[in-house]
Amino acid sequence: MRRLMHGLPHAAFVLNLRWDVLGFNGLADALFGFAAHPPERRNLLWLLFTDPTMHGRLHDWDSQAPMMLASVRRDFARATQEADIHALVDELEHVSPAFKAGWRTHDVHASCSGVRQLVIDGQAQPFEHTSLTVDEDRHLRLVVYARQNGLPGSP
Repeated sequence: MRRLMHGLPHAAFVLNLRWDVLGFNGLADALFGFAAHPPERRNLLWLLFTDPTMHGRLHDWDSQAPMMLASVRRDFARATQEADIHALVDELEHVSPAFKAGWRTHDVHASCSGVRQLVIDGQAQPFEHTSLTVDEDRHLRLVVYARQNGLPGSP
């Protein structure tokens, strides 16, 4: 999986049900700044609601963040027996009013693909994103972001 991810011409990273970023290629790091955070804080949900860089990367954060949160809720339903996901939700409810409000809406989305506008050099640019299950037993999936115009996923 690591060789595949690093060989892709697009930003790619691996998530579990808790949305921990378990691995990422250089293009994903350039887009989302994963390496700037210690491994225990490389959680896409945590970064979405606490990291100003991630917040600024999403064009129209106010509409995109709730959609992403609704996708997290889908995974939360599959991982309800995991204490660490409950701890993450509890911590985020304490540090992020936006998370707390969004989490309590109970919206659930099944799709993990589409087009997301990311801000690159001050300009919103469309990226197609998709999520591929790579290990069903361990609930791992590969997330790929590709510029919609077909160019590599680098910023």
